Amino acid sequence: MSLYTLARDGDMERLTDTAKNSDSAAVRRRAAEMLGDVGDPEDDRTVDVLIHLAREDDDDSVRAAAVDGLDELGGNGLERLIAKETGVDPNAADWAAVRAFAKVLGGASIPEYRMAAANALGRMGDEDAVGPLAKRLEDPDPRVRERACLALGRIGDPRVVSRLKARLDDDHPAVKSAAADALGTIASGEALAALLDLLDDENVSLRRLAASALGNASSAKPVPELAGALADEHDTVRRAAVFSIIELLANAPTKQSHAVRDAVVSELKDADDETVTGPLVEILEDATQARQRRNAVWFLGRVTSAEPPEHVLDALVDALDDDDKMTAQFAATSITNLEGLAVESTLIELVNDDDASVDARAKAAYALGDVGGDRAKETLDAITDSDVDKQVRKRAFASLSKLGGVRQ
Repeated sequence: MSLYTLARDGDMERLTDTAKNSDSAAVRRRAAEMLGDVGDPEDDRTVDVLIHLAREDDDDSVRAAAVDGLDELGGNGLERLIAKETGVDPNAADWAAVRAFAKVLGGASIPEYRMAAANALGRMGDEDAVGPLAKRLEDPDPRVRERACLALGRIGDPRVVSRLKARLDDDHPAVKSAAADALGTIASGEALAALLDLLDDENVSLRRLAASALGNASSAKPVPELAGALADEHDTVRRAAVFSIIELLANAPTKQSHAVRDAVVSELKDADDETVTGPLVEILEDATQARQRRNAVWFLGRVTSAEPPEHVLDALVDALDDDDKMTAQFAATSITNLEGLAVESTLIELVNDDDASVDARAKAAYALGDVGGDRAKETLDAITDSDVDKQVRKRAFASLSKLGGVRQ
């Protein structure tokens, strides 16, 4: 039975047995990770197995996974691990625990204990831990440096940005990634500026991380660089860049947003179609901020091929009924940029849908005036003689006039 199945079924007894007794280091490592994901911090057996692996396993990667598993699990597992060798009270008050863990972080000869202390301090989030963690950015063990970076990112203190920037040149990719992740979380101007250079890094994971983190900027300044990332050879980087561009434009001042949007459209058009439209549809469907949805729907109408994929058309048509009136209006105008029988058919179906809202049906009638043909004329002509809402009839009549179908 697979580890995934054991985790899915909550078979913690077999999962802990596998983590402790498997002959494969890769299996023990993955089992330790899963115990952190699905285990119960109140389950002593789970915690005891992870502590055992962190202290006694003969494989570095298993010990590291066990430390991280204890961190993910929560509770006082990390504290119990450190207490095994140091005597730190796992139930100490926060201020006392911070002081004790900082001492372990700086003085423990066993790297797993320094890793555990770094994780614990990051989870506690106390600013008093920033200094001791920053010193561990020079730790001889790269696993400790990695956890120190991540812990500093959790705390989010901008005073350590310069120290984290230095770790972007670390010889170990995991440390470099952790430093970039921390800088993206801190998201100060200096921190994000340091990530711009990573958009050209040879490591695709770092390029993706940088593209994603730059969406946290407080202005639209990174948009040109993100637009350049739309030409990246890896679609994960391109998708991250699209998400960040929308995030930045949603938060940019309106005047600046308009100028940047116009400049970015050509870059979006040059990128692979699905790489751009996929994230835009996701944003349109899932975003909670109206300005994000507005930008997504605006771009969809300008970067989608004339005959749109079905999922793009469906998303735009659904947006005709968006609670935000401007998003709904943008959806209508974006649809008018599209072509094809599918567009006309979908709009006709919506116009005739008695269960759809009046606003959505009216906007569909409006869009038919730009994309419709003979079938649209027949539909709109019938609506003008029906007893549908006045708003729908008015839009139908206006569209019929544009199509040259008004009866004399």
